[in-house]
Amino acid sequence: MPPKSIALIGAGGIGSPAALALCEAGVRDLLVVDEDRVELSNLHRQLWFEQEDVGSHKTEAFARRLGDRYPGTRVVAVDDRALPHNVLGIMARASVVLDATDNYASRFLLADAAHLAAVPIVHAAAVRWQATVMATAARGKPCYRCLFEDLPAGPVVDCATAGVAPPVCGVAGAIAADRVLRILAGDLTAFAHIVTYDGIADRLRSVPVAPRKDCPLCGSKPKIGNISRSRYTGGVCGV
Repeated sequence: MPPKSIALIGAGGIGSPAALALCEAGVRDLLVVDEDRVELSNLHRQLWFEQEDVGSHKTEAFARRLGDRYPGTRVVAVDDRALPHNVLGIMARASVVLDATDNYASRFLLADAAHLAAVPIVHAAAVRWQATVMATAARGKPCYRCLFEDLPAGPVVDCATAGVAPPVCGVAGAIAADRVLRILAGDLTAFAHIVTYDGIADRLRSVPVAPRKDCPLCGSKPKIGNISRSRYTGGVCGV
């Protein structure tokens, strides 16, 4: 059986610098999942793309650029979105998942699927001048739901509505890649903390996260035992 890939979910502002850091560190097997096309307005923070790539599928351009820079790298491009019907299949192909998505529904979906599939996952997010990164061990605790609990009930601030500073994406991607590499090396200190970066104050913090006994995913009496589409559907966050 071939070795499993690092699954990069999201080939945008965070996924781009994360892939650069991973490949520079020697990673040569990536599964890149994204359904979007390259847009001119995103080139300032999605460093693998050039103006000639505008309109192309992100994953195809991503794979081509990575292959050109790092010969011998295997990049499997999945021109799709991680959704309830396919997410467990993605998990089955991954040794570690790097969640570089841009909405809460996708993050909760990936967190749940990674836990159910016993795959470690690193969540990375950035909006405006703020970045956050959190890693969870395979079936580990604390998990993403221990901290954020569930999808927001209404509209939320995200990159599409509030924008994001490109350097903050770079910081988030670099920290996320660091966590992936530490997981691959068996470093257990990669877990149970959330790393936050404030670009205005130029402050980086690592804060311990405690597991919740009543967490529906990793608690003593878990309630989430499968992937149900209805669990991730809700307004602007729906999948």
